[in-house]
Amino acid sequence: MKATLDKLFEHQKLTEQDAYSILTQIGKGDFNHSQIAAFLTVYLMRNISVEELTGFRNALLDLCLKVDLSEFNTIDVCGTGGDGKNTFNISTLSAFVIAGAGYKVAKHGNYGVSSSCGSSNVLEYLGYKFTNDESILKRQIDEASFCMMHAPLFHPAMAKVGPIRKELGMKTFFNMLGPLVNPSFPKNQLVGVFNLEIARIYNYLLQNSDKNYTILHSLDGYDEISLTGNFKAISNKGETLLTPEIIGFKTQNQEDIFGGETIQEAAKIFIDVLKDDSTTQQKNVVLANSSFAIQCFEPTKTLEECKGIALESIDSGKAHQSFKKLIV
Repeated sequence: MKATLDKLFEHQKLTEQDAYSILTQIGKGDFNHSQIAAFLTVYLMRNISVEELTGFRNALLDLCLKVDLSEFNTIDVCGTGGDGKNTFNISTLSAFVIAGAGYKVAKHGNYGVSSSCGSSNVLEYLGYKFTNDESILKRQIDEASFCMMHAPLFHPAMAKVGPIRKELGMKTFFNMLGPLVNPSFPKNQLVGVFNLEIARIYNYLLQNSDKNYTILHSLDGYDEISLTGNFKAISNKGETLLTPEIIGFKTQNQEDIFGGETIQEAAKIFIDVLKDDSTTQQKNVVLANSSFAIQCFEPTKTLEECKGIALESIDSGKAHQSFKKLIV
């Protein structure tokens, strides 16, 4: 690790192979907390390169416990986090809206690091039991159209680094890696990122895969469609700058999508949206993100048609039913 840190402190970048090797060693427990913290801190002070992110991603995928869900056509709906905005759990709710509409969701997620309540926090609080048992995950996705893969159960490197990330309390390159290392390798992906540079790196990586994908970034810093201003959507089809009005919504205020200060507050918003008891603004931001996810499955449908599918999932109660089937 010392040689790697010396190189990084001299403002050099790692090769793809060097990045692969160092993260493999982290995953195997070869370094102590201080060494790992120093390593993570480097990437708080400078941008990550495509080669470094590729090496880190490949190492995590090689180390991970893989899950075979290939009999299903699935999507991962996941943000990088790290935007510091403390919104409610928009991507996780979107996942249930998509599931309620009949599409299969294999969601990758973790506890919140830079926010008070990540996807794993809220689902665990509401009674979801994390597992890496493939048979259980298959049953969940068959019966509820949703399963959750809690990252530490599948990625030993993430499990080892988790406490250090929590102590730092800031976004690290592991935020960038999360959406790229789903252990079930879904064929569709909706991913939100916290800045445009990461969006372009993701586009480079995903366009060389066989996925249908859409990358979202709100220009005021959200790692999803926030409806608080203009946003970028980058997909297999190209790159577009959009406004809330263009996709049929009104521009909202940041406080409209605040996630609360506690997990209890976040959980209440979560259930309110699923039960269609939320504010219009909360519902709209979930519909906006869900619409783009559905369009990954249905590229020939217009966004307005996809919004209609998402709206029916909430209004009919199917999104809530999908959630209830998982809580036993």
